[in-house]
Amino acid sequence: MSHSVVSARSRCLDWAFAIAGGGAAVGTLGTLAWIIWDLIRLGISGITWNFLTGEVESAGRGGGIGPVVVSTLLILGCCLVVAVPAGMGCAVWLSEYVQRGSRLSRAISGGVDLLASVPSIVFGLFGMTFFSQVLGLGFSILSGGLTLACMILPILVRTTLSALGNLPSDLRSGAAALGLSRITALQKVLLPAAMPGVLVGIALGVGRALSETAALVFTSGYSTRWPASLGESGRSLSVHIYDLAMNIPNGSSNASATALVLLILIFVINLTATGVADLWMRRLSATE
Repeated sequence: MSHSVVSARSRCLDWAFAIAGGGAAVGTLGTLAWIIWDLIRLGISGITWNFLTGEVESAGRGGGIGPVVVSTLLILGCCLVVAVPAGMGCAVWLSEYVQRGSRLSRAISGGVDLLASVPSIVFGLFGMTFFSQVLGLGFSILSGGLTLACMILPILVRTTLSALGNLPSDLRSGAAALGLSRITALQKVLLPAAMPGVLVGIALGVGRALSETAALVFTSGYSTRWPASLGESGRSLSVHIYDLAMNIPNGSSNASATALVLLILIFVINLTATGVADLWMRRLSATE
C-alpha cells in the first residue's frame, strides 16, 4: 500500500474522530442548554422576592420556599462540616502515609470506589436506620446532612487523591531537603499546592448533595416549617421539587421555579469554587 493511500486514510480517520467528538460536545452542550431554557421558560415568572423568602402555603402551590432554602443550606452545611475533613484526611493518609500499590492501599481505594457506586436509596435506608433510629436523631436536618456526608465522601477522597498525586515530585523532595517534617510539608507545601483540585472536588460534592432526593426523603423528612434547630425536620429543595411535581396537583409551576432556583444555586457555588481556585493559583504562582 502506497504512502499516499495510508496518509489519505489517516486524514479520513482524523476527520471522522474530529466530527464525532465535535458532535458529542455539541450534543452535550445542547442538552444542557435545552434543560436551562426549559426551566427558564417555565419557572422564571414565578421567581420573586416573596417566593424566595415566603413560607410554603397550600402544600407548595402557593407562598414561597423560604423555609426550604434555609433547610437546604443547613443540610448542606452539616454535610460539608463532616465530609470535607474526613475526605481530605483519608486522601492525605492514603497519599502520604500508605505505600502506593500495597494491599492496604488497594483495599481502601477499592472500598472508596465501591462506596461511590452505592445507590442513593441505599444511603437513605442506611441513614434512616443508623442516624435516625440507632443514634436517635429522628427525621432531622442533622440526620440528612450526615447521610449526604457519607454519599459525597468518595468524591472528596478521589479528587483530593488526584490533586495530591498530580503534584510535581520535586515538591516533596524539596521539602525533605529543607528538613521539613511530613506534617509541616503537608501544611506549608503540598496541601496549598493541591487546594485548587480540592476545591473542585468540594464543588462536585456540593452539586451531588444539592441534587439528592431519595436519601433525604428517608432522613431529613418533609417538614416545610422554618427550622429552629438542626434536630428538627427540614425539607430540601430537591425533595420539594419532587413533591410538587409528583404529589401536588397544579404544583408544576412552582416546581419549575424551585428547580430554577436550585440550578442557579449550584451554578453560583461552582462558579465561586472555580474563582477561588483560580485566585489561589495566581497567589501561589506569585509567591514562587
